[in-house]
Amino acid sequence: MACVPTWTIGPEPVIGAAVDEVMREYFTEMGRRVLGRSATEAELRTVLAKDPHHDLSPPDGEFLVARGDRGELLGFAGLRLLGGTPKTAELKRMYVRPAGRGAGLGRGLLVAVEESARRLGAVRIVCETNTQLAEARALYTRYGYEETTPYEGHGGADHWYAKTLG
Repeated sequence: MACVPTWTIGPEPVIGAAVDEVMREYFTEMGRRVLGRSATEAELRTVLAKDPHHDLSPPDGEFLVARGDRGELLGFAGLRLLGGTPKTAELKRMYVRPAGRGAGLGRGLLVAVEESARRLGAVRIVCETNTQLAEARALYTRYGYEETTPYEGHGGADHWYAKTLG
């Protein structure tokens, strides 16, 4: 009989050494997949300083963490409200660690982010990604996201998505 992994997803503070460590893991994997090579230590420091994750906090954001049944961090996703009309939330930093992959956790995080965006008053959600992240692109389109034009401040990606929240 196969063991089905279980997890819980809930908001947690986006500060602290544990979060910084997993963000470093996230950026390391994104560098390897998008750049086709490992990011240098200097590049990691630069990207963390240039695009910090600390704005994924209340009152205009949230950081959601997926934890396994033993409390291990399996994945995370953040969101923050953007300015403008309609009220729009941005999905940021969605990442499932290798131990959490293949069991629907990405979908679970996406649903949780959308619920949080609605609670914050957003009627639309946007995100961006790169061509090399085929799993992310497939997930977004499978759950109703449509490709759109780049939104302000995010010209470095290859694909931009939007979804109206019902």
